[in-house]
Amino acid sequence: MKMLRVTLVKSPIGYAETQKKTVISLGLTRMNKSKEHKDTPQIRGMINKVKHLVKVEEIS
Repeated sequence: MKMLRVTLVKSPIGYAETQKKTVISLGLTRMNKSKEHKDTPQIRGMINKVKHLVKVEEIS
């Protein structure tokens, strides 16, 4: 299964509370912190919601 590396590149301060909670649920608590997730539709949906705050890389 493909894996995704998600990195927080912009602070969620000043954005909607739902976007802040989405960033936290992705496991991103600090700037430039990365977390690896399985490539599932649920994770893709969360990433799409905060795509302006994160950088996504596909890893094998």
